[in-house]
Amino acid sequence: MRALTYHGKRDVRVETVPDPPIEKPDDVIVRITSTGICGSDLHLYEVLGPYIDPGDILGHEPMGIVEETGPEVTSVAKGDRVVIPFNICCGHCFMCRQGLHSQCETTQVRSRGMGAALFGYTKLYGQVPGGQAQFLRVPFGNSLPVKVPAGPPDDRFVYLSDVLPTAWQAVEYAAIPPGGTVTVLGLGPIGAMAARIARHRGAGLVVGVDLVPERLARASAYGATCLDLRRYDRGPGDAIRELTQGRGTDSVIDAVGMEAHGAPTAKAAHWAVGLLPDAVAERLMETAGIDRLSAVYAAVDVVRRGGTISLSGVYGGAVDPLPLLKMFDKQIQLRMGQANVWRWVDDILPLLTDADPLGVDSFATHHLPLEQGPRAYAAFQQKADGMIKTLLNP
Repeated sequence: MRALTYHGKRDVRVETVPDPPIEKPDDVIVRITSTGICGSDLHLYEVLGPYIDPGDILGHEPMGIVEETGPEVTSVAKGDRVVIPFNICCGHCFMCRQGLHSQCETTQVRSRGMGAALFGYTKLYGQVPGGQAQFLRVPFGNSLPVKVPAGPPDDRFVYLSDVLPTAWQAVEYAAIPPGGTVTVLGLGPIGAMAARIARHRGAGLVVGVDLVPERLARASAYGATCLDLRRYDRGPGDAIRELTQGRGTDSVIDAVGMEAHGAPTAKAAHWAVGLLPDAVAERLMETAGIDRLSAVYAAVDVVRRGGTISLSGVYGGAVDPLPLLKMFDKQIQLRMGQANVWRWVDDILPLLTDADPLGVDSFATHHLPLEQGPRAYAAFQQKADGMIKTLLNP
């Protein structure tokens, strides 16, 4: 089969690799019809290379058609249309029963001290082959795939793999009061969808902050009050307080993560670590790693006293310096973590109708064949060509 594989910093290639086989009786093989490029994939492209080996298959936002099933699979059959959550979870352990599928005890990567395994996402999360490929082996065939109806285009359902549940959880964790206010930092795919979901769920004011004109325009079209970060040398805090009677918003969603704009010292550290041998770089990142925390600092600044910050952006630093005095003084509540995909499926599926209240049918800005994956990664990383969300079609 053809698959998009990692070969070094800013070097991904589409290659011919062996087809995945059935390995366990409850496995299924899915023929991928659409697979997204995620903002967190760019962390692999740029920063997290020490945890990936050349030839690893990337991608964790796939959907497709069941091609083959193991002998113990009864919940799906050949020909069924399914979306594959990015969390690899059993569905029945203690953590899964709590709705914490990203902490599944069956697939926790205990050798690394990490949570549930993920598709296509480094040694830290199991080094499981990902879904930017023509075929994908999916374990837990009776509980992991999300079966969806035939008919509508893939765009209607593919975001159930990651974007929709991640954005939904970000809004849930933000605890926006009815009619309340929220700032969304970063209007890439997750931030843009979180802004739409916040409006859908009754937020009175959604403030979106970004510095890419196309992202700001898209969020504005869905009702967000958008601030162009380039206009605020001291950050957007004062402008947001002017919109909220001097308080700041009730909630803030950080949809940026470890590669935030600014923080030149941390950016240089990322670059320098990337030049080291992988074994050395791993040890350094796990003991002295630091993120670019501009978005976190902005969140602490713009949230009102007693408000809530929801972190959905991926962070990986071991010694990130947080402004704990200010966080304590402002009595900030903080929630974070990988999205628990299956926890939110039943809430989201009823919205994936022809009425399309979240605009999923037109959410992708680019549809490209898998063979153009390397070009898509480069454009997405450079924020070029108006690229905000790309679906690859194997």
